[in-house]
Amino acid sequence: MKVIICGAGQVGWQIARHLANEKNDVTVVDNNADLVRRATDSLDVQGVAGFASYPDILDRAGARDADMIIAATYSDEVNMVICQVAHSIFAVPRKIARLRSQSYLTAIYSDLYRRDHMPIDVVISPELEVAQAALRRLDLPSAFDTESFLDGQAQLIGIMIDADCPVTNTPLRQLTDLFSTLRATVVGIRREGTLFAPEPGDQLFAMDQIYVIAHTDDVTRTLEIFGKSTRKQERVVIIGGGNVGLAVAQALERRVNRVRAKVIEKSRANAERAADALERTIVLHGDGMDMNLLAEASISRADAVLAVTDDDKTNLLAAVRAKAAGCHMAISLVNDPSLVPMMGPLDIDAHINPRATTVSSILRHIRHGRVRGVYSIGDAEGEVIEAQVLSTSPISGRMIRDIEFPQGVLVGALKKGKKVIRPESGTRIDEGDVVVLFCLAADVPEVERLLQVSIDFF
Repeated sequence: MKVIICGAGQVGWQIARHLANEKNDVTVVDNNADLVRRATDSLDVQGVAGFASYPDILDRAGARDADMIIAATYSDEVNMVICQVAHSIFAVPRKIARLRSQSYLTAIYSDLYRRDHMPIDVVISPELEVAQAALRRLDLPSAFDTESFLDGQAQLIGIMIDADCPVTNTPLRQLTDLFSTLRATVVGIRREGTLFAPEPGDQLFAMDQIYVIAHTDDVTRTLEIFGKSTRKQERVVIIGGGNVGLAVAQALERRVNRVRAKVIEKSRANAERAADALERTIVLHGDGMDMNLLAEASISRADAVLAVTDDDKTNLLAAVRAKAAGCHMAISLVNDPSLVPMMGPLDIDAHINPRATTVSSILRHIRHGRVRGVYSIGDAEGEVIEAQVLSTSPISGRMIRDIEFPQGVLVGALKKGKKVIRPESGTRIDEGDVVVLFCLAADVPEVERLLQVSIDFF
């Protein structure tokens, strides 16, 4: 597949890395020659320096025979023009644009993206994706990572194994016997920095980070089995009232089980905008690192603090101060991956990586076959893929134990009709079933082969 990626920032670089590792023909375009050079030096990609909205630059990048163009520059308008040029001049079949402004995302204006208007096949919104990730973290405070699959009927949960976890040093097959009715499967383990798909005889040890796919109804029980509490979040302080913080506060207001939220925003203009948009949420104008302001927000009685400003260091320090003041849980938005190892020493419970959430959204539309969802694990170490099984797929009509899955692949959940089941070796996968697969990055191409019928995109 030939793909042009416009924008060589964090998101564009990560997408290029994913696709290049899977032996796709990738060209990166950016008006910053240094970013293009960084991509071509570190990845197996081609690079073109120039403005990606210019037809001659896209022509140099190979747009005439490209299968897909991904517009991920920092400008919404540039991304929109890129897609228009790619469609009108080069007839690129698939066009994905990253748009930030909420005005462009309002449902009543969705006709804008029809083929005869602004021909964008897929619109990705980083702010909305990050807001959804933040809400998922709040719903499962004892998990370091989480994502929803199978129309909300299955959940991926990342759990840190503590020293007092009751099921350490126990083979996974024995856990299956002990909890025979539990619809949950351990699909991945990260130990000493290395992620792998476990065998039935593998044991769990303290400090392991594990990934579990569980039926939504069994999530609470799963967390309890691994020694995690399921404390309900009733009071939340949101530091940062921009697009992400506002979207989270609005979502919390819409919930039936009311969550009392307070927003702290440094910019007066953003604070006033948030106050106008929110009905039951208190908005405070000031610095989220100000201890007096945190006290005014009753941080000592808060169940969680969510730091989502546009500055990583502010988010980290505000989260640390909130925890020091008595807040039970801290979640921080972190763009810079080099800061992630500091989470543990700073006692920050979970972090949100905007780059990873956006990358996951884009990958969903890149994968071959009837792929319905993709979630990128860690630093592009693996993926969880949700896909519908087609009649001519190599896995259709076969039992799991008879399918030649690569060693780094496990079936985490299976949906037959409306019922979600825990897959076992003797479970048969049929046409129309929806599977959730955990796979290491190196095994993604083989998983795509097992899922696809042709090179068509669905």
